[in-house]
Amino acid sequence: MNKDSLIYVAGHRGLAGSAIVRCLQKNGYHNLIYRTSSELDLRNQSDVRDFLHDQKPEYVFLAAGKVGGIRANIENPASFLYDNLAMQSNIIHEAYLAKVKKILVLGSSCIYPAHCQQPMKEEYLMDGKLEPTNEGYALSKVVALKMAYYYHLQYGFNAVSIMPPNLYGYNDSFDPLHSHVLSATVKKFVDAVESGQKEVVMWGTGNARREFMNVDDLAAAALFLMLNYDKPEFVNVGWGTDVSIKELAEMIAQHAGFQGNISWDATKPDGMMRKCMDVTRMKALGFAPAITLEAGIKQMIEYYKSVR
Repeated sequence: MNKDSLIYVAGHRGLAGSAIVRCLQKNGYHNLIYRTSSELDLRNQSDVRDFLHDQKPEYVFLAAGKVGGIRANIENPASFLYDNLAMQSNIIHEAYLAKVKKILVLGSSCIYPAHCQQPMKEEYLMDGKLEPTNEGYALSKVVALKMAYYYHLQYGFNAVSIMPPNLYGYNDSFDPLHSHVLSATVKKFVDAVESGQKEVVMWGTGNARREFMNVDDLAAAALFLMLNYDKPEFVNVGWGTDVSIKELAEMIAQHAGFQGNISWDATKPDGMMRKCMDVTRMKALGFAPAITLEAGIKQMIEYYKSVR
């Protein structure tokens, strides 16, 4: 991929897609194309076909998708499954037909079984049942990486997939329905400090454990693997370490200046009890993330204060 290669970033306004755009621009890639959802409905196969055959991008980063937190996934499983299946299938298939040189497909660690061995190795995929609270979304992501894998094997299409852990960072959502746990927790504690609340109630028991990766690290990993990896097997990217949601809440509370009580509503679901990636394959390829969780939390607190 050269600096003047024509590159299409699908989902350029989203958390991951916007970070990929920033990373590409920072590294001198200037010939980028993208479309908003109002300009191009990625669920419409004929529209996707016309766009890719007309624009003829050489490389594609597939970061488009319908995303949300545990509540949104529980309430909208059908739309999470359909919308993501349609977008991913259309882009991968039509990119192959349009003779795109290479596509990178962005997945999610929720593809792993609910009771997966820890840390989660790539070969543990489909070793058990998915977590019920986000099964619709997870199924769509399993299909996407398998589609990339099989198109690579059957057609020789250079399609690679990466699986990040929980993401956060610039352009994250703080909406209570659509936000993920880290951004939602930042909002809770910053708002609590400013309103003088003495107590913050968190969902679940706090015992679930998650691995977090700053989205700018994810974008760096995506570019690195686009340039340096051409095998069909997907690659976990992340830190390979996790924290409990209770530990996360306490870290955010401290940096937000919250000194009240944190209580836990155990009637609400924890989701999958642990999701920690095995990143041996990533490290062997020569990539490592740079933004620590503590630095990322401080960044997110300041970011939330700037965008409210």
